[in-house]
Formats: sequence, structure tokens, C-alpha cells
Amino acid sequence: MYVPFDKIDFGARLWIYQASRELTDAEVGTITETLKAALDDWEAHNKPLLSSGKVFHNRFVVIAVDEKRELPSGCSIDKTVHWLQEIGQRLNVDFFDRSVAYLDAQGKVKTLSIAEVKQAIADEQLTPSTTVFDNLVSTKSQWMTRWKVTAGSTWLKRYFKQQTT
Repeated sequence: MYVPFDKIDFGARLWIYQASRELTDAEVGTITETLKAALDDWEAHNKPLLSSGKVFHNRFVVIAVDEKRELPSGCSIDKTVHWLQEIGQRLNVDFFDRSVAYLDAQGKVKTLSIAEVKQAIADEQLTPSTTVFDNLVSTKSQWMTRWKVTAGSTWLKRYFKQQTT
């Protein structure tokens, strides 16, 4: 059972899928409508799941489920992966991108492969105060407070320490 993202409980479990490129507004519309329909029928063991999905920054697909109402099963969670794989194939985009996503000085989302991180730090493209996205947050409340964090407060801090020594 789909609900708007702002209505889903703060304790809702969530998954973040990062697109390998910026999505167009038309693609965001397609993804939004596809997710609404899929989530409206999403269930676990024949019980409807209260859930939501939304695209943020034309780059991140966030799916949330209120586990207080009904727990998702492994099969129902796998469905979300399949939805994103199917949408990705249609739109020619990878939603399982594992690059480091950050906001540049103009507030645009940029990404770096793991191999590019050290050079980006050396070039001061990525600094301890750069906002990066922690796509491993697991609840809506964590998403609200810890999804966007400074690079210096993440696993990237070890690379900044190397730069100063």
C-alpha cells in the first residue's frame, strides 16, 4: 500500500539505490509512477506492505517500508531489486552504482569511483567538509539526519589523514 514519502513513519526501513548518472525529469516521472504502482501492490506473505518510494536529487531512488505494520520478507525485498533492475534496463542506467556521491560547490551531485577518491582529495575536489551521501542508512530517521554528511566524518577520513602526514 503506497503512501507519500513524507507520510511514512520515521522508523520505516529503507533502501537507497544510486543511479550511475543524473536522471532526467522525464525519467524521474517514469520511475515515480512505476514505483507508485509497484509499491501499491507490494506485499509479504499475502499481506500488504505500507511503503513509499521517491527519487531525490534526480539520482537516488529511496524505497521505505513501515515494519511496524508488516515485516517485508526476503522475497518481497528481492522484488525491489528486480524493479530497479527492470527500470534500469529500460532507461539504460545502473541503480546499483557503488561510487562515492557528493555535492560539488554548486550543489550538484557528482560521483567518483573508489579508484578516483585519493586523487580527488589530492586535488581538493573532495575535502573533509564536502557533503557526501551515506547510502547505508537504514531508517527514515537516519536518512533525515545522516544521509548527507561531511566526508571527514565518514570512512573517507582515513584518506584526509594521509594527506596531512
